[in-house]
Amino acid sequence: MSSQRVLETWVGLFMLAAIAALVVLAFKVSGLTGFFRGDTYEVTAYFDNIGGLKLRAPVKVGGVVIGEVDQISLDPNTFRAIVKLRVESKFNDIPTDSSASILTSGLLGDNYIELTPMYGQSYLKEGSTIEYTHPAIILEKLIGQFLFKVGGTQNANQPKVAATKVSDH
Repeated sequence: MSSQRVLETWVGLFMLAAIAALVVLAFKVSGLTGFFRGDTYEVTAYFDNIGGLKLRAPVKVGGVVIGEVDQISLDPNTFRAIVKLRVESKFNDIPTDSSASILTSGLLGDNYIELTPMYGQSYLKEGSTIEYTHPAIILEKLIGQFLFKVGGTQNANQPKVAATKVSDH
């Protein structure tokens, strides 16, 4: 009877370990990495327009994910978006004169932030602000501008007819 109880205990412990492993795997795959966050530092960037940028959107350098968007808020004085980025501490050699752009994965994919390192000798650290930012490109605005320009250029390229007075002779 006691060997049956030992076997049931081991099976129960194995099942608990399997369930815990599946929960960890689910969090890792879904991108909910808040529980497993390593050493990071926070950097702030101000944008005129963030488009569809969301919390936990990736922050990339050269296509490699180095962090994520941690917080998005609005500056009540300038009405610019304040985006707080969490960058992994192992990427501590990003120059302070780097620029941040909001880009889209594919044609209609999710937005992410791309950092473009420049050539400064000082590096981003906890509390740094990225000075050079490029807002999100909004597809609807581009289409609207294109249609407006196409409509405006057709009228501009048509020959102008001067009005002439016909005399009654």
